[in-house]
Amino acid sequence: MTATTPSPLPLMELSSGLFVAKTLSVAVRLGLFALIDEQGALTAAEFATRKGLHPRPAEMLLTGCVSLGLLVKNGDRYGNSALAGLYLVPGGRYYFGDYLMMLDGRAYGGWMRLAEAVEENQPTTWDPRVQESIFDAGDPKMVELFWRGMHSLAVFTARALAEAYDFSGVRRLLDVGGGGAAYTIELCRAYPDLTATVFDLPFVCEQTTERIAEAGLSDRITCVGGDFFTDDLPAGHDVALLSSVMHDWSEQEDLSILRRVRAALPSGGRIIISELLMDDDKTGPVPAAMFNLLMLVETQRGWNYTGAEYTRWLREVGCTDVTRVDVHGLSANGVIVGTVG
Repeated sequence: MTATTPSPLPLMELSSGLFVAKTLSVAVRLGLFALIDEQGALTAAEFATRKGLHPRPAEMLLTGCVSLGLLVKNGDRYGNSALAGLYLVPGGRYYFGDYLMMLDGRAYGGWMRLAEAVEENQPTTWDPRVQESIFDAGDPKMVELFWRGMHSLAVFTARALAEAYDFSGVRRLLDVGGGGAAYTIELCRAYPDLTATVFDLPFVCEQTTERIAEAGLSDRITCVGGDFFTDDLPAGHDVALLSSVMHDWSEQEDLSILRRVRAALPSGGRIIISELLMDDDKTGPVPAAMFNLLMLVETQRGWNYTGAEYTRWLREVGCTDVTRVDVHGLSANGVIVGTVG
């Protein structure tokens, strides 16, 4: 290629993204990283025998995982990389595999119908003819898969939020739409004086209560069932958190949510919106832009909004001193904070 002619290599890398994603999800689904964690580094033949695989695909999968930095090869044996050992072994505090299984079992099928979503402006991971929204209680296995995946995605971002924003002055936190309690659990772990209420749909609260108990925080975190479009939110809190909630809905629906949140807070209370924010000129960043398309695949009216849009909405519902704090998370790159006037 000449100095002025771009290489097609970026197109090759973009078009091969599916190869990488499926290599990762299949390795997790087969329990590869868990097996190595339990039994130590394995040869390709040992892996094939343990999992009942033909030696050819077994070695191919291992080679792919080495190339991606998920495994480390020493002689003829394969061991977990530090990345895989920390995030891809079940039971770890920041286990990421549930999110990968959710993508593989639910979202990838919808992405493969992206053209349909673009042409018809309809979600492709669920059928709007039989469900009101993505959050309706449906197939129990799919519901469990979805919420486990959301918790897996949120938990690392929750820790990042705890480090990026100072909650030391907060005593009572209302986590609006906080199903899974990833944020409240991490924030309560980081701030011993904090207590919290998770407000979400009743069937979500059933699962959330179990997670709170497993974390040993039932004395500090409660879960209240309700619908933030129709029900009053619990009072008695000084901060309300909306983490990865606003992107699922239209502007008017988001304003309705914010008005209910504002009504539940005292003067001087704060509203914190945690999201994977689009740049104000809507040119990126790439993770936010791809998540924006995920909203097309997963929702009927959702968008990935900009910090400027959230700032305007907070002011519209009566908040002052609106600021932005950067967050180095997976499902959020920043929070927009407004003080109730």
